[in-house]
Amino acid sequence: MAYQDVFERYELKYFLTSSQKKALMKEMENRMWPDQYGRTTIRNIYYDTDSFRLIRDSLDHPVYKEKLRVRSYQRADVGDMVFVEIKKKYEDVVYKRRTAMPKIAASAWIDDGKDLPFHTQITSEIDYFLEFYEGIGAKVFLSYEREAYSDNKDPEFRLTIDENILARDTELDLGSDIWGEPLLPAGISLLEVKIRGAMPMWMAEFLSRNNIQKVTYSKYGAYYKKYLLKNSKKERCVCYA
Repeated sequence: MAYQDVFERYELKYFLTSSQKKALMKEMENRMWPDQYGRTTIRNIYYDTDSFRLIRDSLDHPVYKEKLRVRSYQRADVGDMVFVEIKKKYEDVVYKRRTAMPKIAASAWIDDGKDLPFHTQITSEIDYFLEFYEGIGAKVFLSYEREAYSDNKDPEFRLTIDENILARDTELDLGSDIWGEPLLPAGISLLEVKIRGAMPMWMAEFLSRNNIQKVTYSKYGAYYKKYLLKNSKKERCVCYA
């Protein structure tokens, strides 16, 4: 049986200065602990059509949007495990489904169109996605350093802090080095608050007290608008070997 995850939650985003991050870390003492991943460098490959239909639709802020990516939590060689993820958002609720497999299997499936040796509800959803968006392919490599925390009383309340967010549209390989165009100014990090219901009172009070406002932000969208929009027909390549 393939490893699978299913998430349904709200994901709220905020920009933090270095001083605000320091204050948040102090506020989190005895409340939140690093999760199973702790601090990691996350690598992603985002998929889209040649016309960038998925990200263009997403940036129009529709009621429903979706995206496909392959993710690893370390430099991934051919036999290392990666996550194939389909992420959907409907009326502010995020639905994420992912399945893990060796990188070589993910490449054969997503890039070469070969059938998997197993089938699940999640792989069927991704197969439909690939068929619906005909000609979809790897478009952007996006990486960042992430600190992940979970509440010591309510594990469904999580925080992630992303820094050194970099993106590029060449060398689209999860086993490659980390480099690319920076997407945030120096000293700014991206906070994501992940909740199933109401935000804990202490967190809401911290955000209000420090005048930290919710933002609408997409890492892939930021890269597309700044670097790809005027050159959307540029040739790109993908390699997994």
